[in-house]
Amino acid sequence: MTSPLRIAPDAVAAQLDDPVAPTLLDVRTPAEYETAHVPGSINVPLPLVHEHVETLAAALDGPVVLICQAGNRARTAHDALAAAGAEQLSVLDGGMNAHTAAGHPVRRGRRRWALERQVRLVAGGIVAGSVLASIRFPKARFLAGGIGAGLTLAAVTDSCAMGAALSALPYNRADQPVRLDDVLDVLRSATTGPARATANATANS
Repeated sequence: MTSPLRIAPDAVAAQLDDPVAPTLLDVRTPAEYETAHVPGSINVPLPLVHEHVETLAAALDGPVVLICQAGNRARTAHDALAAAGAEQLSVLDGGMNAHTAAGHPVRRGRRRWALERQVRLVAGGIVAGSVLASIRFPKARFLAGGIGAGLTLAAVTDSCAMGAALSALPYNRADQPVRLDDVLDVLRSATTGPARATANATANS
């Protein structure tokens, strides 16, 4: 799979004023999206992308920018959608972190930790706890080694099993679940009018 086209936050912001603005797909968890998202973006969590990738790829028309917190999940979504036939895909370089740092508008809601921060907390806590426990129970050190090996594998494969597991927790869900039919309705409305970004804003915003 070829590397996805990365687009800087400034370039995305400039394109939103075009007659045919790109569709913005935010593949983070619903909780992350509720906390802060680019105005006009559509929340399509990564598990939903994997579950309905062919349907979503067929529904995309025109340029699409994929967004996550730092870029990793957006690249994963890009690879899945591109393999299913979607075209004109790009990834927001640096994700929401870069978008926010650049001073572009953000719509904020109830604050919750980003998934990557949750992974660091859980992994770090397990490692620290197992090292302390190994003082009395020496075999506990193998748990720390297992977490280290898992993080190494996640870096090599650009995936994260722990993140996928945490995303299913109630903490990372929204009050209203994201449904495929709702996403498809907004995608259709976004491609039938000149103000694509305005139509996007009706989805889970």
